[in-house]
Amino acid sequence: MSGSARVGVCHVIGAGLAGLSAALRLAESGRPVRLYEQAPQAGGRCRSFYDATLDRTIDNGSHLALSGNHALVDYARRIGAGAALVEQTPAAFPFLDVRNGDAWTLRPGGLWLFDPQRRVPHSRPWQYLAALRAVLATAGQSVDDALPPDGALHERLWRPLAVSALNAPTARASARLFGSVMRETLLRGESACRPLLAPQGLGAAFVDPALRRLAELGVVLRLGARVDTLRFEGTRAMGLSVDGAMIDVAAGDSVILAAPAWVAERLIPGLTVPPPGPAIVNAHFRLDQLVRLPGGLPFLGLVGGTAEWLFARGDVVAVTVSAADALAQETAESIAASLWRDVAAALRLDGPSRPCRVVKERRATPDQAPDSVLRRPPARTRWDNLCLAGDWTDTGLPASLEAAVRSGDRAARCVLSAC
Repeated sequence: MSGSARVGVCHVIGAGLAGLSAALRLAESGRPVRLYEQAPQAGGRCRSFYDATLDRTIDNGSHLALSGNHALVDYARRIGAGAALVEQTPAAFPFLDVRNGDAWTLRPGGLWLFDPQRRVPHSRPWQYLAALRAVLATAGQSVDDALPPDGALHERLWRPLAVSALNAPTARASARLFGSVMRETLLRGESACRPLLAPQGLGAAFVDPALRRLAELGVVLRLGARVDTLRFEGTRAMGLSVDGAMIDVAAGDSVILAAPAWVAERLIPGLTVPPPGPAIVNAHFRLDQLVRLPGGLPFLGLVGGTAEWLFARGDVVAVTVSAADALAQETAESIAASLWRDVAAALRLDGPSRPCRVVKERRATPDQAPDSVLRRPPARTRWDNLCLAGDWTDTGLPASLEAAVRSGDRAARCVLSAC
């Protein structure tokens, strides 16, 4: 194709973070890109929206990125959004046990393991070496297999980190995926562990600037455009039906499917994908004043209650609970009441619950148990001009913003390498 006068078009299906990153990489290389998104807005699960109950713009779900997420940081730089991310330096992770008020802050870096004030209370330096068991875990091991629940750090460190990173109970979560998180962050030192926060929201950091940059590069974006069917002939994808209208995929053209796993499974015959994982529940409370969390940082890990992480932005505190299938079955009112108890305990607030918006993501991530991880497909497919992207593909990482961007980059490079 490189000798042809016509440069092939790449059709990218899905404008979540995986699709946006793939479209960006292709457009930067000079490829014409058409981007299709079924929803009325881009961003997928990484989006912000205005909530009338709170009269505030909130995120669909809270995400804590780290400076070791190199693909995500590079993506933000390339879309011109570096200023929308705030790096917390030095790295610090405050925790609070809501049962008894015990508080501590994990401060990795340097000789931190030998400073009792920078590690979990009553822990010993050698106990942290257990992280290596997750890094070296076999494909079939769960987090509990590698880091047993009776270990000194399980409740106060390994479990909070693993459940939030993998959206699964530690008895089911893949130890190998958790090990990949440890390998790329905690085991690389303080400079790879610095929290990256988006004070103006996920949309302002990762979606809106990407759309502006893609428009500058000539990418054609169609929102509210549902891809109904992919048509195959021989070894190629030959067409895609968008809202019932067939669009031909000409010689030299390519397709990147960056839709959720269950959509990809419907569109591609014989594709093996991981099943959906547990729900994630988020609750956003608007308080009467600006929020200051214990520990002094805009996020806080909680132990001993229902809520797992708190994030403060202005006068709104967001609560995140992963692996939350049981909680998601409750009414929004019941969820708000349960989570408010933890928020009130953490912030030492009295009185009734404040105005709240509950967001339930029932298919927040793919299932990340060891057997499900083995079902993740690679970027390349058996069709010459079709590649896959998404945090459910085989990136070697848990489903996350970093995995989504990395998958989009990988799919784009597969397309470009075939030119």
